[in-house]
Amino acid sequence: MPRFEKQESDLQENVVFINRVAKTVKGGRRASFAAVVVVGDGKGRVGAGIGKSAEVPDAIRKGVEDAKKNMITVATKNGTIPHSVTGEYGAGRVFMKPAAEGCGVIAGGPIRSVLALAGIRNILTKSLGSNNPINMVRATLDGLSQLENAEHVAALRGKTIDEIYN
Repeated sequence: MPRFEKQESDLQENVVFINRVAKTVKGGRRASFAAVVVVGDGKGRVGAGIGKSAEVPDAIRKGVEDAKKNMITVATKNGTIPHSVTGEYGAGRVFMKPAAEGCGVIAGGPIRSVLALAGIRNILTKSLGSNNPINMVRATLDGLSQLENAEHVAALRGKTIDEIYN
């Protein structure tokens, strides 16, 4: 077994949305499917992908492959995010705010899938723009990619964490 397959065996996948698409051609309608899939390890790595095919299982498989190529690492702090952030993609906007322990994941369907597979247990979210599942998933990933840990910010400023918070 190649080395890279062992590393990705702990990834979980979640099909967020399957869309049936029909194209009108000379002989009638040609149907195909588009699947939005989220992949994550529950420890801070998450990605999303879209697969299109004439059959649903093939579309899901292609979506999983695309999601594995587009994975990001999410900065977390005690099961939540370090600071508030707004992610945007197209007309979709998602506002995310850290929550106290025990609050849970307060989010809509597509956003919840991304956050659960990223390993975030406590967060407050609000979808502000489009309710298109593709735009919501990509806006959530955009917001999560903007997050930064306090240690990283302190290193960029050339200070210690105590100097920043005191």
